[in-house]
Amino acid sequence: MLAKLVIENVALIERAEIEFCDGLNVLSGETGSGKSVILDSINFVLGAKADRTMIRTGADYCSVRAVFIPEAGSPVSAVLDELDIEADEQLILSRKYRSDGRGDIKVNGCPVNAAMLRRITAALVDVHGQSEHFYLLSEANQLKLIDRVAGPVLQDPKEKLAELLAENRQIAASLRTLGGDEKERGRRIDILQYQMKEIDEAALREGEEEELSEKKLFFANAERIMRALSEAAACMNGDGAAADSLRSARRSLSEASPFKKEYAALEERLESVALEAEDIGETLASLCEDLSYDEREAEEAENRLDLIRSLKKKYGDSVEKILAYREKAGEEYDLLTHCDEEFAALTAKSEKNRAKIFALCQDITRIRKDAADGFCRRVEAELRTLNIANARFCAEFSPYTEQDAAKATADGLDSVAFQFSANAGEPLKPLSKVISGGEMSRLMLAIKTQADGGEVETYLFDEIDAGISGKTARTVAEKFAAIARRKQIVAVSHLAQIAAMADRNFLIRKLVEEGKTHTDIVMQDKEAKREELVRLLGGSDGAAAHTLADELITAAEDYKRTLRGE
Repeated sequence: MLAKLVIENVALIERAEIEFCDGLNVLSGETGSGKSVILDSINFVLGAKADRTMIRTGADYCSVRAVFIPEAGSPVSAVLDELDIEADEQLILSRKYRSDGRGDIKVNGCPVNAAMLRRITAALVDVHGQSEHFYLLSEANQLKLIDRVAGPVLQDPKEKLAELLAENRQIAASLRTLGGDEKERGRRIDILQYQMKEIDEAALREGEEEELSEKKLFFANAERIMRALSEAAACMNGDGAAADSLRSARRSLSEASPFKKEYAALEERLESVALEAEDIGETLASLCEDLSYDEREAEEAENRLDLIRSLKKKYGDSVEKILAYREKAGEEYDLLTHCDEEFAALTAKSEKNRAKIFALCQDITRIRKDAADGFCRRVEAELRTLNIANARFCAEFSPYTEQDAAKATADGLDSVAFQFSANAGEPLKPLSKVISGGEMSRLMLAIKTQADGGEVETYLFDEIDAGISGKTARTVAEKFAAIARRKQIVAVSHLAQIAAMADRNFLIRKLVEEGKTHTDIVMQDKEAKREELVRLLGGSDGAAAHTLADELITAAEDYKRTLRGE
């Protein structure tokens, strides 16, 4: 429910705090006192379009803060989770709009945009009047309303429908593994054949890419390698080279080796090193002789690497993964070319289920139409008590065929739109095309009298009393009281009968102080409520007007006691 509203610098309101109760809250006051400003403020914090004209003259900004206390299990919790906003016992919406056109919106302290705000508030408040915030204008919500009216009788066919849809989703998944329908399967087989042939013809082997990369590096540096090997070989062999010098050193040391073991050991080491040097020199010379640059072989290596790179882009980022893809493709190919019997069985099962789905959808539609017919007749009867004598109201269902069964959801195949006409001779029109105002508000009041309202916890009614009085006014008040037993209502009214029925009354008044005009909101006690009823009745301060006001209050209290079963 809406627990508190704090308004700053909106039109003639400098600052105001309103604490609502969970029943029927009625705002009243003289024409032009600022009642519409309260509604504009609520619409603003619910996500309506902002306008600079809202800002109080002389102020730089306007702001509205609304404190809601959602019921346990309220659908707004799911919306908050989806938007990653922490839920709490209280839901605090705050919105500020500055004169430069910039604004801030926060929900429980988290910044959000206007679209996100509207998603949240759609599950909190249903506004009826000069507003775009109509819950029941959504055809999806209209279908939900009919389902609530239909009640438990829909549970069984809906459960069976959900089971069949789940089974067909599983069948569809299995068919996808078999390539889908026959044409898709044929296309998939052709693709797999091409892919397998492309990989097989490449004749890849593990480790090949590394070998080719090494070859490419060698061919790119062949001249440099040749020069290095040749220079190294010259340093090791030949006159005066490393091997020759080592031999000379050994010969020189041989003259001293007989005289001491240490010298003899060094001579042996020099002999060993000389032999190793000669061997290295011979190896280097051999490598130089064998070294050659084959331009054709270099080109083949480069082309082979290009092929592997191309295959890696298609089938995996390594030769190992390409070969693994080839193995998997082969398995899929074998499955697709040997699954005709399984494919036919699954297809037949899906078609059989689709026929059952269509039959269940028809059952659900029949139940809904029966519920909608009775509901619409009751709403029309309610509208007659609300002084719309020629009202017509119906639920129009869009037709569908068995071919549409593939599009069925857990809600079936129904698409419904409420149709309404307030005047004799006027055609029925979709609810979304009906001009908002008193008739729209009374229609919504009639609908809500016959339905529990579902998810939304708070109703806001504007102009509900337009063009009514007397008995009709009392009827509206009684319907408000009945609805307020299960939902919070905030209503602006000029009728004493509705004000008398209120659980909490607020007086909106315009004051002039120090040459400035501002709007003031006062929560009324019993005596103040009585005086406001006298004003609404058009009476003076005489005893007769007060007696009538007392009678209205007593009658209202008596009626509410009957609703409570007292």
